[in-house]
Amino acid sequence: MTEPDLLEATRRRLDARVAAEQRDRRLPSVTAALVRGGRTVWSGAAGHVDGIDASPEATPRTAYRIGSITKTFVAVQVLRLRDEGHLALNDRIGRHLPELDLDVTVAQLLSHTAGLQAETDASWWERSPGLTWTDLLATAAPRLVHVPGTRFHYSNTGFAVLGELVARLRGTSWHESVVADLLEPLGMTATTLRPGPDAAPGLAVHPFADVAHVEPEHDAEALAPAGQLWSSAEDLARWAAFAAGRTDDLLPSGTLEEMLRPVAVSDVPRQPWTGAHALGWQVWNVGGRRFVGHGGSMPGFLAGLRVDAATGDGVVVLANATSGLGPLATDLLDLLRELEPLAGPAWTRRPGHADRLDLVGDWFWGTARYSARLEDEHLVLGEPGAGRGARFRADADGTWIGLEGYHEGERLAVRRDADGRPVQLTLASFVFTRTPYDPSPDVEVPGGLDEAGWS
Repeated sequence: MTEPDLLEATRRRLDARVAAEQRDRRLPSVTAALVRGGRTVWSGAAGHVDGIDASPEATPRTAYRIGSITKTFVAVQVLRLRDEGHLALNDRIGRHLPELDLDVTVAQLLSHTAGLQAETDASWWERSPGLTWTDLLATAAPRLVHVPGTRFHYSNTGFAVLGELVARLRGTSWHESVVADLLEPLGMTATTLRPGPDAAPGLAVHPFADVAHVEPEHDAEALAPAGQLWSSAEDLARWAAFAAGRTDDLLPSGTLEEMLRPVAVSDVPRQPWTGAHALGWQVWNVGGRRFVGHGGSMPGFLAGLRVDAATGDGVVVLANATSGLGPLATDLLDLLRELEPLAGPAWTRRPGHADRLDLVGDWFWGTARYSARLEDEHLVLGEPGAGRGARFRADADGTWIGLEGYHEGERLAVRRDADGRPVQLTLASFVFTRTPYDPSPDVEVPGGLDEAGWS
């Protein structure tokens, strides 16, 4: 369903929040956009691109450097290559890039669990002219600083490797691959490798005075896949819609779901954690809500993209300042949720449920009761997210496949008696029966039952 345009009062509140962010955080300019139902429902901007009144005002079409949001495009290309059969996520990277003597996998590089150093040993790559892949290997080859697979450690060098992987398997540069396979099909014509003439300059605002310093901008070459792209709020909103599920058949929904599943916690010792990394994307838990997306920062620029995983509402925020951006992204999503709440889909009958009604009701794993019900196309056993409760999807062979939690990927089979009535559910080695330790002859309880029965 296409959402109607936002109310004028809502738009004024959103505009005022962006203006307050620009003023109170002393940002030269900031732009933002909100996505709902797969399309942009609002965009706004505040400030002047050069931070002075004489320069043009920022608009949602102004281009900014998006920093590490670039990684999400590279990651999608890697998963597309996987889906096409060119690689496997558990491939050692040396299988495709034999010049690298690194015992790490593609999946570990995507999730920042490869143990690779965060930056290169060369000059600060974000402010220095870039090195080619050949020069990078010759002068500052990526090295391990942690045991692969044992912890999260954010690595820009890891995405330099992944960018080269995409280039090698596509037979073109990583950027040309992204343009042809993602940007052009999505109509993201304002997302580019280098800035155009109307792009915002990168600025560092002095922390104690109202003056700014122009930040350098270079082609990062081999490190470009870690943070090179430029985009506008208007253009990047389309990528937020992509993360929310509107992939226009460029990526199967199952692959997108796989990419957004948390792999490694972004842990700070002795502190509660709220963030994790998936396969090239970030995941956050904020106030009991899950968000997916990615942040970005480069000298002179800050960027953020977040999507509410439950509703599909998304936000992008871009600013041309080295530091200073506050919680604008989540605030805009909160305002949208508060001022224009989603009604959600209406309940409808599902005729297919009638053929499976004999599965619903109470089942017992030992003496623990699990209620089974039918929701959408799924069989739900217990409460998903609580204990070992999970949803299951029907498979073609008559069994059910677990979709989350302890039973994700596990197969549930239904055992029926001579009259066709379901009397037992077998899930891996676990058995569920209609009554605790059902003694009927059609049921097979592992280990058998006490001859004395209940006493």
